[in-house]
Amino acid sequence: MRVLFLTHAFNSLSQRLFAELRADGHQVSVEFDIADAVAEEAVALFRPDVIVCPFLKRAVPASIWREHLTLIVHPGVVGDRGPSALDWAIHEGRSEWGVTVLQAEAEMDAGPVWAARRFPMRAATKASLYRNEVTAAAVAAVREALARVDAWRAGRWVPCPADECAGEQGDWRPAMRQADRSIDWTRDGTATVMAKLCAADGYPGVADALFGEACWLFDAQPGPPSEGATAGAVVGRRADGAVLRATVDGAVWIGHVRRSAGAHPFKLPVQIAFAQQVAALPLTADADAEAIGYRESADGHVGFLRFDFYNGAMSTAQCEALRVALEQALARPTRVLALEGGRDFWSNGIHLNTVEAARSVADESWANINAMNDVCLTLLLATDKLTVAAMRGNAGAGGCFLALAADVVWAREGVVLNPHYRNMGNLYGSEYWTYLLPRRVGTGAAGAIMADRLPLLAGRAVEAGLIDACFGRDLSAFEREVAARAGALAGAGDYPARLACKRAARAADEAEKPLAAYREAELAQMRRNFYGFDPSYHVARYHFVNKSAQSWTPRHLALHRETGWRVPEDEAEAAT
Repeated sequence: MRVLFLTHAFNSLSQRLFAELRADGHQVSVEFDIADAVAEEAVALFRPDVIVCPFLKRAVPASIWREHLTLIVHPGVVGDRGPSALDWAIHEGRSEWGVTVLQAEAEMDAGPVWAARRFPMRAATKASLYRNEVTAAAVAAVREALARVDAWRAGRWVPCPADECAGEQGDWRPAMRQADRSIDWTRDGTATVMAKLCAADGYPGVADALFGEACWLFDAQPGPPSEGATAGAVVGRRADGAVLRATVDGAVWIGHVRRSAGAHPFKLPVQIAFAQQVAALPLTADADAEAIGYRESADGHVGFLRFDFYNGAMSTAQCEALRVALEQALARPTRVLALEGGRDFWSNGIHLNTVEAARSVADESWANINAMNDVCLTLLLATDKLTVAAMRGNAGAGGCFLALAADVVWAREGVVLNPHYRNMGNLYGSEYWTYLLPRRVGTGAAGAIMADRLPLLAGRAVEAGLIDACFGRDLSAFEREVAARAGALAGAGDYPARLACKRAARAADEAEKPLAAYREAELAQMRRNFYGFDPSYHVARYHFVNKSAQSWTPRHLALHRETGWRVPEDEAEAAT
C-alpha cells in the first residue's frame, strides 16, 4: 500500500515504523504536520491508501480524515485520551500500559479502535519507555491495523468503537501541568521524586531550582543515601558531572538541566550549565550510576565496557573519558572486549548541545570530532584481542562508525541505524568512515548509504553487510546472547588464527593507505563545515538544539515531493 506518514517530527518511533513498513513492502512517504494546507497538498500528491500519524501535537484536519482513512498511534490503552498518556501512566505507577491505533474523528483519541497492544511497565524514564516498549507495541499494532484495511474496505471487518471495547480502563486525562509534576523536597521520598522526574524526562522536564536558580531538571537516577543532609540540598557530584540531591529518605542524581535564564535555553549537562557550582561540590562515588563502567566474565576471558551517555551524545570530555576507559579495558588480560554503549542509544556521535553552548562553536566542533576520532583510533589499533560492538540501542552518525571500528558488530532486533551525516547541514563526517564503510560494504554501496540518509533497521544492515548479526527480541535476551557469543569467541579453537589474521589485515591496510591519511582527508572536509563559508552545519545544529518548529519536510523523506513523482497511471485511472 501507499502509506503517508503525517507526523510532527521524524522521531524514534516514526523512524522505526518507517523502516519496518518499508521492509514489509509498503511505499512510505513522510510529511511533517506544519499546516493544514501543507498536509492537504501532500495527500493530493501522494494519494495514499492510508494515512498513519505516529506522532502528532494537534488534531488532523477534518478535510483529511473525512475523505481518507487516517490512523492515529496513541501511546495509551484503549479508552485513554489526552496528550500526556505516558506521563500519567508513569506518574501513577501503572504496572501495565499500551498503545492503541485508532481512526481519526472529530473528537481527539475517541475514534474506533483498529488495533492495540499492552506491555508491562518498566522502572524507567518516559523517553526510554517510548523508544523501547511503546515503539515495539506501536509497530505490532500498526501492522495489525494495516492488515485489516482491505477487509474494512470490503465490509468484512468493522473497527471497535472505543467506548464498547470491553475490559479496558482508559480515561480522559488533561495535559500534565508543571503543578502536577512539582517536587516537594521536604516531603517527597526518592520513589516519588523519581516518578515525577521520569514522567517528564525528554520533554518537558520538571520545573524546579538548582543552586538558587530556576531551571528544568532531567536525567535522574536514584542515588546513595546522604546522611544528615537537608532534603533538597545538593550534596555531591559524580566524576561524570551529575549532581547528588538529597530527598527525605535518600537522594537522586540529576544529570541534565535547562536553565530559565542565560544564553543557552536548551538542555545541558549540569556540570556545564552550572560549572562553578558543580566544581565546588565534593566527589561522591557511585559506580553503578556512572555513565562509563567495566566488568568481566567469571572466567576473565571477556570484558564488557558500557558507555551510557544521555541521548547517546558524546561531548569532548566524554570522548576523552571513554578513550581512557577503553585503553584501560584493552590493557586487561582478556581475550575479547565487548563494547555495550548505552541501553537506549549505542552512540549518536558528537554532542551538539555542548557544541552550541561553547564560546566558539567551530573550535568546540573541531575538538569534539577529534576526540571522537581518538576513540575510534584506539579501537582500530587494538590488535592483541578481538573486539565486539554490542549495539543495545539505536545509533546515528559517528556513533555508527564507532561501532564499525570493532572487529564484530552485533545489534538487538529493532535497533535503528542512521549511518550518515548530511542531515546535519551537509556535514561530511569523520570517525574514519571513509575507511570503515567501504571495507564492509564496498565503495558503491558505501556511497549509496551515505546519500540515502534514511533509517536502516538492524536486520537490513545485516543483509547489506554493514553489521554481522541481529538477534534478541528484548534487551535481556540480547545481553544474554552477547555474553554467550563473546564467550564462544574467546574460547574458540581458532582464536589465535583469527587474531593473527586481524593483525595481518591491519598491517596490509596500513601499508596501502595509513589511517592518518583517511583522518586527514575527512578533517579537511570537516574544517570547511566548521570554519568555511557554508553555514549550513551551524544553521542545522542551531535549529536541532533549540528544537525549532519544522518549516518544511526534507525531500529525502517526502517521496511525493520528488521531481517527477506521480501516481502510477493505472491507479490514477481507477481513482478517477
